[in-house]
Amino acid sequence: MKKNRILIIEDEPVHLNVMKAKLAYEGYEVSYATDGQTGYEIMAETQPDLVLLDIILPKMNGFEFLEKAKKEGFTEKIPVIIVSNSGQPVEIDKALKLGARDFLVKAEFNPSDVVGKVEKFLGISGQSNGTENGILPAVQKKDSKVKLLIVEDDKFLRDLMVQKLQKEGFSTIEAIDGEVGLKLVKENFPDLVLLDLILPGLDGFEVLRQIKDDQKTKLIPVIVLSNLGQKEDMDRALAGGAEDFMVKANFTPGEIVAKIKTVLQKKYF
Repeated sequence: MKKNRILIIEDEPVHLNVMKAKLAYEGYEVSYATDGQTGYEIMAETQPDLVLLDIILPKMNGFEFLEKAKKEGFTEKIPVIIVSNSGQPVEIDKALKLGARDFLVKAEFNPSDVVGKVEKFLGISGQSNGTENGILPAVQKKDSKVKLLIVEDDKFLRDLMVQKLQKEGFSTIEAIDGEVGLKLVKENFPDLVLLDLILPGLDGFEVLRQIKDDQKTKLIPVIVLSNLGQKEDMDRALAGGAEDFMVKANFTPGEIVAKIKTVLQKKYF
């Protein structure tokens, strides 16, 4: 099956690397440029299936890119989604008039939102994901329960999550440090890992790296659940292949379970 090709035109290394990693993990063929002129040349030569375009760029900014692309007929054939630091209505309106199909503000999205937009414009996510009235059903694999690994050294939170997840019909296994967590991943091949970052022994970043570096485990989705909430920590985890990043203080157990179900729906349906 031919992979869809995405061109990212972005000069901020962190945003570029996060989007590259997430899209590659989702199975897309990704190319990139760090200035508008080079990006335009790559688009004209390779005809990607979709372009993610920053506005503030060296050599040719996003508006100039769009104006030229519209004049030469590229925006009719290739969807362009703007990914910008600014969400001013005047900028959004200008970009849409120049042929952009949608607009994402960097500070307000995570990589999963980018994937959602890409899927929308490539016509990939037209099927129902099994939701009804916004309620996610329990996710079931044929003939077996879905198995979740919780890697968390806080006993109270670990017990709380295990109790909540088992009530939802999931099978759970637990680890209180990074070494044991990694061992259980390789022995049990769970359907999803809920991973803390601050752990005894191996920290969560190293556990994540080893999961994603191993051909046998790299496709297991990992949701990071951590007290760390700095943007650099989130970016590092997402660039490392985490499916999502949740700050413990910001989510109830019910919301964490809902996120787990959303990720598992993408895996099984």
